Amino acid sequence: MTKQPLASRLGIGRWKLLAIAAVLTGATTVARQPQTPAPGQSQQPTDVELVITGGGGSAPHYAVPDFIALNPEAADVAKMLGQVLWDDLAYEREIDVIARDVYSSIPIARAPEQIPFDAWRELNADAVVFGTVQKTGKDIKVQVRLYNVRTRRQVFGTEYTGNDQFPRNFAHNAADDIHQQQRKLRGVARTKLAFISDRERQRVRGTGQGNRESKEVWMSDYDGQNQRKITLSNELNAGPPSWSPDGRAVAYTSWRKVATGGGLDFYISRIFQGIIENPTKGRNESNMQPAFSPDGTRIAFASNRADNNNEIYVMNADGSGLRRLTDHPAADLIPTWSPNGTQIAFVSDRTGTPQVYIMSATDGSGLRKISSESYADRPTWSPNNEIAFAARTPGGYDIKVFNLSTGETRQLTYGEGSNESPAFSPNGRHIAFMSTRKNGSQIFTMTSDGRDVRQITNTGTNVTPSWSN
Repeated sequence: MTKQPLASRLGIGRWKLLAIAAVLTGATTVARQPQTPAPGQSQQPTDVELVITGGGGSAPHYAVPDFIALNPEAADVAKMLGQVLWDDLAYEREIDVIARDVYSSIPIARAPEQIPFDAWRELNADAVVFGTVQKTGKDIKVQVRLYNVRTRRQVFGTEYTGNDQFPRNFAHNAADDIHQQQRKLRGVARTKLAFISDRERQRVRGTGQGNRESKEVWMSDYDGQNQRKITLSNELNAGPPSWSPDGRAVAYTSWRKVATGGGLDFYISRIFQGIIENPTKGRNESNMQPAFSPDGTRIAFASNRADNNNEIYVMNADGSGLRRLTDHPAADLIPTWSPNGTQIAFVSDRTGTPQVYIMSATDGSGLRKISSESYADRPTWSPNNEIAFAARTPGGYDIKVFNLSTGETRQLTYGEGSNESPAFSPNGRHIAFMSTRKNGSQIFTMTSDGRDVRQITNTGTNVTPSWSN
């Protein structure tokens, strides 16, 4: 496998490479503490008592006041974390988070024993979060506790430590941990979005590219915050990017070899290691649209290497074990894996117009067409056994979802701009997509039933999102 150190490509030292990796990842060290009793409690609650429920089977009502700054340097972070945690908990719609503007009448507790449970109960809260923040230089320590208002027991407690570069990550960690413990739900607050953007409007370097602007791979938090570049190449790069299952690498297509007479090829940027891999080692053929398998050991991609016609191939992530899965005069493109890694969905125009097909990931057998649109493009497979795709509709494209269990197709967007390139969140409850509904092509998210549309990007042209695990 060809590995090109990122530091060499950029002409920078190793120390700066490590800094770039830290900026790209924004990792937070997590030190989880076991649940402890509330003050005066002599015994741990049982597992049943740890779960807070709402009355009459409704969603529980949570209060998330500002965190307490344990020193003056932590004041801004403390105020921010309360709002971010509120937003993260509200996003999954599993918890009814009480609006923060009604908290003004509740006395501020600076220690757990000061929590005014009676006042929170009058506000109809089932649970209240108590958080503290301490900042020493660039180091931050955050403690988060969750209390059952009715029993006054602590049901969740944890501590997070890290630097101050991406302080929102502390709230994201807490939200996902609370969702997992309280609702048995894998939240998405810690996940990332990757997409292609031309926002910097830099010219493609080198010769043979004409007067074109570069397109780089960017990433952001799930809510659009902390947007930063993954690639730094001043090249034409294309998506959709594909995250490795561990979230430590992104595969993408690039034109970087075209300037020297080569074809399209794909690369893997390993963010933490600071290296770029080119597992196909392609030269004259085109290799594009890589997709990591769910376990990260294989990559599916489209290539014209055999007969100058695009077909679907699978290989090991290190470039070995190449297998051809399709063999048809029509073009076969844009592979995406099933959650268990046994099947691949892709787009083919073998029936006259592009449609979505599925087949075995082992040998291409069991071919089945699942769409019957005038034009279908860019499928993405949900962990809930559904496939979303873009379908041509009057005025552009709209997002539709095919249910593999029922055979039914439902439409999620309805002509507000052109809506394309869907990408499911790892829990299957949300979809990222590209839309022209506002300010050109931008990235949006919505629930898997088409509600709660939120804009993620605003600057430049942003396309082909991908959601990390």
